Amino acid sequence: MARVDKYPVTSPVAAKELRQVGALPLRFQRGKVEVCLVTTRETRRWTIPKGWPMKDRKDCRAAAIEAEEEAGLLGKIGKEPVGEYLYWKRRDLHFDLVRVFVYRLDVTGHLPVWREMNEREVRWFTPEDAALLVEEPGLSALLEQVASPA
Repeated sequence: MARVDKYPVTSPVAAKELRQVGALPLRFQRGKVEVCLVTTRETRRWTIPKGWPMKDRKDCRAAAIEAEEEAGLLGKIGKEPVGEYLYWKRRDLHFDLVRVFVYRLDVTGHLPVWREMNEREVRWFTPEDAALLVEEPGLSALLEQVASPA
């Protein structure tokens, strides 16, 4: 008879990737580009607005909706991802590996009131500062790309 472990050990490398969409909100102030970051609700880490894909919505539109709900941002969203990155999402009893597809959002306005305004901090940074503040290496690299001249 084969042995069955009561608590099987699973390798993080073998973890199935989940998928999210995110917005990279950009604006120009005094001729320089700035990026908007938000804090996560529970751990208060800096990141970009992101969330799960939405049924009956294109991923780019879902990313724009996340930016509006999490940061009150309005703007023109790109139709194709500008990049992607991986991170470990903290859960109560485990971590999930999540790949985030990131869409550029050229910010044109900011709502005076938005859904998660009392749950997150929202701030604008230079891309260089934003790259230093985020914990995910892939997101940091994406922010550094924004900072480098084209």
